Amino acid sequence: MDAQPLPLARITVLDLTLARAGPTCVRHLADWGAQVIRIEPPDTGGEDIAGERDGPDFQNLHRNKRTMRLDLKSPEGHEAFLRLARRADVVVENMRADVKRRLHISPAELHALNPRIVYGSISGFGQDGPYAARAGVDQIAQGLGGLMSITGLPGQGPVRVGIPIADLTAGNLLALGIMMALFEREATGVGRWVHTSLLEAQVFMLDFQAARWLLRGEVAGQAGNDHPTGIPTGLFPASDGQINLAASSGRQWPRFCEAIGHPEWVEREEWRTQQGRSADRTRLNAAIAEVTRTRAAAEWIALFAVAGIPCGPVNRINDVFADPQVQHLGLASEVTHPRLGPQRLVASPLNLEGVPKTFRSASPEAGADTDPILRELGYDDATVADWHKRGVV
Repeated sequence: MDAQPLPLARITVLDLTLARAGPTCVRHLADWGAQVIRIEPPDTGGEDIAGERDGPDFQNLHRNKRTMRLDLKSPEGHEAFLRLARRADVVVENMRADVKRRLHISPAELHALNPRIVYGSISGFGQDGPYAARAGVDQIAQGLGGLMSITGLPGQGPVRVGIPIADLTAGNLLALGIMMALFEREATGVGRWVHTSLLEAQVFMLDFQAARWLLRGEVAGQAGNDHPTGIPTGLFPASDGQINLAASSGRQWPRFCEAIGHPEWVEREEWRTQQGRSADRTRLNAAIAEVTRTRAAAEWIALFAVAGIPCGPVNRINDVFADPQVQHLGLASEVTHPRLGPQRLVASPLNLEGVPKTFRSASPEAGADTDPILRELGYDDATVADWHKRGVV
């Protein structure tokens, strides 16, 4: 019996992305079956901002793809790319805003060639406007977008978030936008240019902190491990480490007081409401810490789980992948690289019931599929050999 085709198996994607934001977008599409052709320049040297080709970062970003080398600046390479674009469904790029126009592969030029194509772009700060020409990376977007000002301990000064959150969010959002455009194309027959930026993604991720400013004029500051408004929520000591717990709602607070052995806290006037608990967070957190440090983390986690109070450990990365729930969810999946051997990579976080989450292939070698793809486009062996000799591919 043939395996069930993956949801995006009929979609062909041309991947012109480097670094992280663009590849994050394409990885979503590739993981769910899209036929992705990654196009790299002939002179990459085996590296991009995501690190060396054999490294964990690169391997995790570029699985489930075919790859070819193509010089888009050469007339022959440009023509080969246009042949690909004529039959593609999606193009994804994260060049600076003006580069695609200089290469003559802009949305307008490709739509004239193939009106059905969905063109996805990620930039640092937007496709136009006063910062459009600037180079942008995750850390700059974290600072410009306000995130660093609210991260870290009060008075500590700006702190970078430990993951490239602007890159990742921009990639996630562009994948969503591309799927919206593909869905619309089902009705209209016409593709769209879909674009976002690291800055737009970062401001979007400010979420309720941004809303507090827009609606109430409140400028959020650093709250450390406390929740900015819902107290108690934060990091507390145990006898053998630390725990995270959250019991800020009106329903959770009485259950928490009972579970921790201090039902009388419910009657304290200053702690009756969430607003009151937030205003008196220093004394409340200190009182909780005096109790939690008397027992082991696992004991508190088990006790609060029974009481329906959110609570969990503070894991290092190795602990995360040893966690039974993480293992149950299959968040690390295996694939075999033809040269590097067995690999464990981070699995898709999405679940489609009845559709298995497995990798079809590891990250390919540089240019591994160049010749087969050119032959699929109609180029003969003599032309392909000549292009290799002249550095077109």
